[in-house]
Amino acid sequence: MSLSVQTIERIMDLIANGEFASGQRLPSETELAAKFGLSRSSLREATSALVHLKVLEVRKGSGTYVSDLGPEVLMSGFGLVVDLAKSDTLLEIFEVRRLFEPVATAHAALKINDEQVEQLRRSLDLMYEASNVEDLIVLDYEFHEQIMAVTGNMTLCALMRGLSNKAIRARIWRGIYIGGVQSFTLEQHRRIVDALADRNPTLASAASTIHVTESERWIRSLIEDKQISINALHDHSVNLTEIETAE
Repeated sequence: MSLSVQTIERIMDLIANGEFASGQRLPSETELAAKFGLSRSSLREATSALVHLKVLEVRKGSGTYVSDLGPEVLMSGFGLVVDLAKSDTLLEIFEVRRLFEPVATAHAALKINDEQVEQLRRSLDLMYEASNVEDLIVLDYEFHEQIMAVTGNMTLCALMRGLSNKAIRARIWRGIYIGGVQSFTLEQHRRIVDALADRNPTLASAASTIHVTESERWIRSLIEDKQISINALHDHSVNLTEIETAE
């Protein structure tokens, strides 16, 4: 294990045991290097990594502080890691969604109120009115965000948001390559809303499972049939509007 990794773990341990609390300013670089018995350059490498992961934050002219350590902050670093992951992790991301989303949707069915149901129905109406694939994908993402928010579990919301970038790209490609995707997707979303409106966690979980599983199945079939390369699913340089027009 490298010295910088060991240093990261030591700083994390100090945060975990409360010696460095959320919002607290860290000792100076010189003091901290002496405390750990290492060079300032090694310490700087470790703290820089923790800054990128949102565990620490640098305040210009003031020093380095422990972040607020909320799930939104910490999971933003996780989202960066996911976005930089190898392309063959896409199907694994769908597997993670399949594990989390049905349970979360069932939980939402027990907590949702009438106003939140109406908000989801309005979102669904906008999806029906979407005139192109990219608008539909954005609305689809917002729809799922609303359901996660109903659970009241901010860690879960942040986790799913961290997984969203590649999943969104996959949905876009799915929309481009599959005819009739709008009616197919909208029907699945309608079933989810109906189950939530009925406050039925079993049906909500089933509807969510079908939705995520079908998305995963389509992407897997496209890759296996070589209609699309898995690298292309993550290619942020691709002009989707031009591809859609060309189709």
